Amino acid sequence: MFENREAERIVGPLSIAGPGEIAGLYKAWETHGRVPWKLLVEPSIKLARDGFQVGSHLDFALSKNEATIKNDIGLKSVFTNKGELLKKGDICYNTKLASTLEAVAEKGMKAFYEEDVAEKLVNDVREAGGIITMEDLQSYEVKVSDAMVVEDVMGYKIHGMWPPACGTTGFAMIMNVLERYMKAKATDENLGLHRIIEVMKHMLAARMDLGDPAFVDGIANVVDNLLSKYNQLEDQVTTHFCVVDKDRNAVSMTTTMNYAFGSGFMSPSTGIILNGQMEDFAIPTLVSSYSLPPAPTNYIAPKKRVLSSMMPLIITKMSPLEAVQRPRVYPKLKPNTVLYEDMKVYNGDHIKLTEEAREFLKGRGHELVVTSVGGIVQLIVHNKVDDFKTVLTAVSDLRKDGKPACC
Repeated sequence: MFENREAERIVGPLSIAGPGEIAGLYKAWETHGRVPWKLLVEPSIKLARDGFQVGSHLDFALSKNEATIKNDIGLKSVFTNKGELLKKGDICYNTKLASTLEAVAEKGMKAFYEEDVAEKLVNDVREAGGIITMEDLQSYEVKVSDAMVVEDVMGYKIHGMWPPACGTTGFAMIMNVLERYMKAKATDENLGLHRIIEVMKHMLAARMDLGDPAFVDGIANVVDNLLSKYNQLEDQVTTHFCVVDKDRNAVSMTTTMNYAFGSGFMSPSTGIILNGQMEDFAIPTLVSSYSLPPAPTNYIAPKKRVLSSMMPLIITKMSPLEAVQRPRVYPKLKPNTVLYEDMKVYNGDHIKLTEEAREFLKGRGHELVVTSVGGIVQLIVHNKVDDFKTVLTAVSDLRKDGKPACC
């Protein structure tokens, strides 16, 4: 579909995949919700209609994507004022989105996938050159499965998602390999960082066998093989939140549009910014923007769910703050390089891999490339002190100006 048309799979109406977030949230509410649906949607309606103050991260994202904003009618109508980008402290309004959410609040997901909102959304996308149809929306199905449970990963039990989200498999695989060093401090200091990089490269190669189980046979067997402790050494803008309620029910949820402002297209009549998820499918002739070779298990097909690196996890059984703020590295396969963080965050802190660590990694043969953008982590640690007392510790990543909250 996108051979010799690489730009169209990254930005624009053809990069839009079927939107599933409203359906997923509604299904979760139907299954586990206790508060009326309309009441849950009302705060978002108020923010969209009455406006919200542009914060540090949105200000950064707007300035970085100025051309994208000003070239799209919908985005320009929301994120500019008299032709100029909104700045930190300005008030941002999206009245079209408020009206859309009011319909969703009254009628649930049916409004978004079958009725007036769906028709407006499809018309806007197709007028801009996209190919989404009413049938695509009406036939969208939320797939619910039991959590993937990986027993005894360094003494912990991990609960996560099955493919096509490959984060749980990849994380457990990395931990199982590191566990074979049989040392409590196997990942400490510079040698530990080197080990982590090498294991992450191994995982990135192995993930090429994963894909949507509805289209790729034997995914469960592939997962079992990747997580087998006897086979670990064979060759082979995103939003996340964690919530724990008063009954200690825990939710770990990740949602993404792929890049800041997704496809770079906002539906003018609904106020919805559409995702750019088509870029995550593999194209036979292209290496992905994440430096991954094309994997046949992730080629484009109708109604196929794209392979994702999202990793919402619940782990049962380093200080949480230190773990989140520690400088990170990001190995790539093609080219064989390692990105390392060097960034100033919004509170003025500087997150950077030390010079000693960089020199050590270079000595081990790693080609290092600096990046000013790192992955974002949110976590809640639930520590059971005794049968009558538990302690919750929440950490939100400073890289995106995050802050924990309670209510």
